[in-house]
Amino acid sequence: MMHTTVGWHVELEFMEDDQHTKAAALLRLPDGSEVRAHGHATRHHSDARQPRVGEEVAGARALNELAMRLLDKAHGEIDEASGRRSHPIHV
Repeated sequence: MMHTTVGWHVELEFMEDDQHTKAAALLRLPDGSEVRAHGHATRHHSDARQPRVGEEVAGARALNELAMRLLDKAHGEIDEASGRRSHPIHV
């Protein structure tokens, strides 16, 4: 039995101001396709300024959206190859 090792790298980029953090996620797949997603966090005016926390929230939201887009992409490829409609399960 042959085992293949494949690695994926996700890039996250953040843009911040005093109240908002935006995250952009990019996954480049070995077939050359890309999956992109975005996340957003807003600091409540009474909260202390903690940029790392905003990055974690916005980053997590972007990664969650990225996962959903990747599932949709995979199910689209299953549908195309099989000629039937697959049933994605979103968690």
